[in-house]
Amino acid sequence: MRRLSAVDAMLLGAVLLWALNITVTKYVLEHGWLPLAYGTIRYFAAISIFWIYTWWRERSFRIARADWIYVGIAAAMIFVNQLCFVYSLEFARASTVSLLFGTTPMFVGLISIAFLHARLQRSFWIGAGLTLAGVGLIAAGAGGGLVSGWKGDLLAISLAVTWASYTTAIAPLMRRYSPYRISAVVLAIGWLPLALVSIPQISRQDFSFSGPVWLGFAYAVIGPLFLTNILWFTAVDRVGAPRATIFNNMQPFFGVLFALLVLSESIHGLEIAGGVLIFAGIAYERVGRQVVARVPTAE
Repeated sequence: MRRLSAVDAMLLGAVLLWALNITVTKYVLEHGWLPLAYGTIRYFAAISIFWIYTWWRERSFRIARADWIYVGIAAAMIFVNQLCFVYSLEFARASTVSLLFGTTPMFVGLISIAFLHARLQRSFWIGAGLTLAGVGLIAAGAGGGLVSGWKGDLLAISLAVTWASYTTAIAPLMRRYSPYRISAVVLAIGWLPLALVSIPQISRQDFSFSGPVWLGFAYAVIGPLFLTNILWFTAVDRVGAPRATIFNNMQPFFGVLFALLVLSESIHGLEIAGGVLIFAGIAYERVGRQVVARVPTAE
């Protein structure tokens, strides 16, 4: 049995930090933070860290003029993504959001078809069908009120869609700039409209939180926004994206586990079945993609 390497530890650490963030955010929202005030102040703190770190590392934030279209799209997606993130957790359980966020890879594929005219194999469509069935089971089993339950589910799906859109938009940038420079620039631009729509909530936010809430806020800034970038992209640079993706597939599982352990949430049998279908759909698509890639081409 192969021992856990330093790179594996970095990948696993990043996935755990991301997975715990959903539970931590649900906790702080239940203990006094207003959704938009939380998102805006959290991102301002993270952007400040990124700017300091990026300037120390690279001494430049320059982005070529031709690449600003990608920056603009990515920033718009980050803005909408953060709205979906905080309000999905306002209306849905952390475990439900974690499961539905696991659909992100399928939305990346659909966006590639719609906007990049990508040609995907039959395995993608079978995987997408399994994933869609999983989403339906999760929505049916999530419970909650008729309005709040469906609202939370739709926002969680929108969270996955906007993150997939962001991921697609920054792909060309990743070939030319470091992830730190991209984060410093894109997050700052996406933060501006977020700050504007958050003014009413920030003006009435009460900051007399308990110690655990402040600790959760500090974690949400440093862990999933800053530290994960260093861990993840350092590891990806060493072992490549395919191996890293294997670890990323575990994020929904750990997200649900943290919600059950920390928040004492319950999970319905339909949600478990839905999560299994989502994982099966993504796994089937990736296995099918690898098999096709191994078939020798005629020359």
